[in-house]
Amino acid sequence: MMKLAICSQGEGLEADVDLRFGRCSYFVIVDTLTKEVIGSLANSGQDMSGGAGPQAAQLLSNSDVEAIALGNVGPKAATALEASRIKVYTGVEGTVGQTLQKFLDGKLPSLPGKI
Repeated sequence: MMKLAICSQGEGLEADVDLRFGRCSYFVIVDTLTKEVIGSLANSGQDMSGGAGPQAAQLLSNSDVEAIALGNVGPKAATALEASRIKVYTGVEGTVGQTLQKFLDGKLPSLPGKI
């Protein structure tokens, strides 16, 4: 099992994905083994004037997330995700459910990192 977070505009598998990382509305957390939603985390840092990406990385780290599927990630957020040992996958599109299926099919590219 892997806990995968997907940046989204709402809760659940039917929600549209959000291409932004630090400014997305929610992180939908799924169990990649059962394909079930574990929960949806509201992104408490989305309205911050600065540091939203690192704040979001900390939120995911505190929730024991092992990987994130996102559209765009800034350099500070990427550093924070790497420090938290969270693997980063790009190429989200459509709904959370569609992005989950792309992940399971091995069609989401991962960002190179030291993890």
